[in-house]
Amino acid sequence: MTGYVLKRLLWVVFVLCGVMTIVFFISHVIPADPVAALLGPQAPPDVIERISAKWNLDKPLWDQFTIYFWNALHGDLGVSISTNRPVVRDLIEYFPPTFELATAAALVSLVVGVLLGVLSAVRAGKLSDHLARVTALVGISMPVFWLALLVLLLFYYLLNWLPGGGQLPFYMSAPPRVTGLLTIDSLIAGRFDMFLIAWRHLVLPTVVVAFYGIAAISRITRSSMLDALGEDYVTTARSKGLREYRVIFKHAFRNALLPVITVWGIVYARTLEGAVITETIFSWPGLGRYAANAFLAVDFPAVIGATGFIALLFALTNLVVDLSYVFINPKVRYT
Repeated sequence: MTGYVLKRLLWVVFVLCGVMTIVFFISHVIPADPVAALLGPQAPPDVIERISAKWNLDKPLWDQFTIYFWNALHGDLGVSISTNRPVVRDLIEYFPPTFELATAAALVSLVVGVLLGVLSAVRAGKLSDHLARVTALVGISMPVFWLALLVLLLFYYLLNWLPGGGQLPFYMSAPPRVTGLLTIDSLIAGRFDMFLIAWRHLVLPTVVVAFYGIAAISRITRSSMLDALGEDYVTTARSKGLREYRVIFKHAFRNALLPVITVWGIVYARTLEGAVITETIFSWPGLGRYAANAFLAVDFPAVIGATGFIALLFALTNLVVDLSYVFINPKVRYT
């Protein structure tokens, strides 16, 4: 196990370096000038030269890459052109809201998707199965921006049950930052009222982000459960007179769980990278919105730093998912 983990961590470093190298050269060969985007077309030449020298944009491309890569190895991802702050500081600030939203959406996706998938497999061919499959098809096919606008129209504008955007109302100040997670920080500050308000603001974007995950997990759960329910050990368990719920959850579901965990890990990694459209529509100050703004502003350091950070999240999430197999199925061995 130790050797496997070390080997995977080395691959994480290799993948991270490769992704950041590719993104660096792609971002620097596109026909765009970050200094012009920042200062405008009427900026004086001396100001342009000073800003270009500040971000090493006046040097040859290979020298820029060498300087950037050396600084990145020491934990310095540069200074954002648009925010004029270290990119590492921006990532620390913008990632917790995305992590909060992604975790809530991933948990909802796992619970609801597994329940729908198990119900659909157990009652295959019946009305509940057809309804679950239609729900999964809609979740896979519906554009995110359309779903976000629909839930805003229904639950915020027409019914006024839930708030529309942001993490808190505009008149309420955030609690002292400890973890960066608003729900946790409000509890640490003893503001239970703020905790409830933060949860209300979290509901609608969570539903939108979780909808695709519910569809993907329910489909793979249904497929895996149908395969498991047709195995001989399930027939043997039923012939022994075991109750149906024990046959389903103790025997069939446990053996069908590995593909479900794999898909859930992919879904979670996708949500951790930042739901750009959802965060924009709901004014959620997360990583996806930060990366999108950096791209529009031709902010090279922020784009490269955010992309590398997202690649790191993907690699680590996949590693954690792979390591979880041994706890789900003790027969799994790593080499």
